[in-house]
Amino acid sequence: MTTELYPRERAARVREAAEKAGLDALLLTPGPDLRYVTGYDARALERLTCLAVPADGEPFLVVPRLELPAAQESPAGALGVELVPWDETDDPYAMVTARLTRARAKGERARVAVADRMWAVMALRFRAALPGAEQVAAGAVMRELRIRKSPAEVAALREAGAAIDRVHRRVPGFLKPGRTEKEVARDIADAILDEGHVSVDFVIVGSGPNGANPHADPTDRTIRPGEPVVVDIGGTMPSGYCSDSTRNYCVGTPPADYTAYYEVLREAQEASCQAVRPGVTPEAVDAAGRDLIAAAGHGEHFFHRTGHGIGLETHEDPYIVAGNTEPLEPGMAFSVEPGIYAGPHGARIEDIVVCTENGFERMNDTERGVVIVG
Repeated sequence: MTTELYPRERAARVREAAEKAGLDALLLTPGPDLRYVTGYDARALERLTCLAVPADGEPFLVVPRLELPAAQESPAGALGVELVPWDETDDPYAMVTARLTRARAKGERARVAVADRMWAVMALRFRAALPGAEQVAAGAVMRELRIRKSPAEVAALREAGAAIDRVHRRVPGFLKPGRTEKEVARDIADAILDEGHVSVDFVIVGSGPNGANPHADPTDRTIRPGEPVVVDIGGTMPSGYCSDSTRNYCVGTPPADYTAYYEVLREAQEASCQAVRPGVTPEAVDAAGRDLIAAAGHGEHFFHRTGHGIGLETHEDPYIVAGNTEPLEPGMAFSVEPGIYAGPHGARIEDIVVCTENGFERMNDTERGVVIVG
């Protein structure tokens, strides 16, 4: 699975993409782009770890000597990428730039891409080491490689979806009248780890009026009988790939007005999912559900995009929003999560879907209706 997720030829594809973009080098520090290329989940430290991808040479990974064993034991150690350790008295920025022969030769005409998530202090150190070279963001290059998931990546997202589904199936056991949102959230966080994730990325438990806030933090508010509860949860798997799913619960019988708009929401979420296929634009997927919600009189109560891409990050391209006219392609993975936040409660239904050759595949398969907790 590891070699399929992080194949040896990926670094060569990055080099080709950098050359095509007119770059002389690409520099990736710890973050999702570095992990995508090498499989190395490097710690972000004040000591420089940097994958350098020269357009005219082989990539190399500069690491603090303290971190060399971790790099060797990661998938990067089996990819054939040269590992270059540096000692405490070395200047790692000079070590990197000394090997970027084309960038140094071109001087002020050089173009070097730095990771979007590179710390500013590191970008400035590289600027000082390559005076005059133009620095640009590497995201434009990396986006084109990461936006279409390989079969191994889809399998990793499928595994993540199954893991978070198992957590949602346990949520009714945590929801009891008199418990606080924070207490329920702690139980859910433990379950996320129990069900195979290596980290908890977020837990939203919005009861009653807090359900009308899409990004509500769990509070000390006590859950009361007859109140809807929005539960939006996600984590990161050992593969590095993320989960994200929202489901809706009610402790007892839900209010009639909530039940009425929930049926609209469920129809809208299904319509947006069914719109997914190659060639369709993200804004069309957004409109498929949004138009139904607006027609039912709840347009003002749905005020966020329909979805976001997912992979090594919970939020990445493509974004399912009005104005995004880039046609969907097989392998693109993203959430479909319309919401209605009418007050004094709210609801959101979220699945991760992958665009396939003929349509879409859901990564989540738990109950999309309101789960009544009796």
